[in-house]
Amino acid sequence: MPISPRDRFANLFDGGIFVEIDVPKPIIDPLQFKDQKKYPERMKSAQKTTGEAEAMLLAEGEMGRTPVVIAAQDFSFMGGSMGMYVGNAIIRAAERAVELKRPLILFSAAGGARMQEGILSLMQMPRTTVAIQMLKEAKLPYVVVLTHPTTGGVTASYAMLGDIHIAEPNALICFAGPRVIEQTIREKLPEGFQRAEYLLDHGMLDRVTSRLEMRDELITIIRILSNSSPQIKGDLPSPKQET
Repeated sequence: MPISPRDRFANLFDGGIFVEIDVPKPIIDPLQFKDQKKYPERMKSAQKTTGEAEAMLLAEGEMGRTPVVIAAQDFSFMGGSMGMYVGNAIIRAAERAVELKRPLILFSAAGGARMQEGILSLMQMPRTTVAIQMLKEAKLPYVVVLTHPTTGGVTASYAMLGDIHIAEPNALICFAGPRVIEQTIREKLPEGFQRAEYLLDHGMLDRVTSRLEMRDELITIIRILSNSSPQIKGDLPSPKQET
């Protein structure tokens, strides 16, 4: 079941309390792209449907009394597609994490690059890769949670550069989708191919974790990676609500 970044944050941060992080706004419709609709029209439709300005939301706050920065993609917003805004968001999230010396947790959900921005969208792959390198040079944890679906250029860049990779159960995680691969090689793929459990069995993931267990799992991981002492589960502050 899909979950919005805002609802996800309410379930992760202590008391459901978080502060949004502003993202630099890119040029609107740089290519003046039009298919069946003009790009600005598609943007307005997505904004009206989701109530969000773009496909990624950033926030800072505490999880289990551990300060963190979290970025989350919204697949409901134009398939979570990676355009210039998403690139700016990841760079800003990395900058804020370095500035505050906090771990960065990223929830990916995307159909890939945003076709309406053409090559400018594809350029977000190296931009976001450089941003993640900033975290590594600062020796700050970067944990990626891959949700359904995570595909295309997102998988080929920031989504697979984490120190730890967790996936939600049965999430589709790939570059090219199974249907495209089957049409290319003219063979039937194995059962569950490119799903989270298959990738875990083949060494591509560290964990497959349900949403009910995700908060506790992330708190444990970020405290280990930050060389912090563990906390007893019963002593941890509760989120606003559970999914």
